[in-house]
Amino acid sequence: MARQQEYKSENNNMLFNAWNYKALAIGLLLVITGFVAMYIENEVEGFISLFVSPIVIMAGYITVIFAIMKHDRQNGQTPEHTSG
Repeated sequence: MARQQEYKSENNNMLFNAWNYKALAIGLLLVITGFVAMYIENEVEGFISLFVSPIVIMAGYITVIFAIMKHDRQNGQTPEHTSG
């Protein structure tokens, strides 16, 4: 009879932590808010469509990228390579 291997829960670390998910949600909310504001004004040369919405959308994209790229090195995790 074959034995089933038991997997340790220690090895199943999540890729993101709670801060990353919150920042990702805020970034997506900013992007959606920017597009909705642009849609609501519905003018080609309006102040919100030309100035406010693009800044809000870009801030949302930057927040999303930062939330994905940020990695928290805790619990003594160091890079594999050591100099010297």
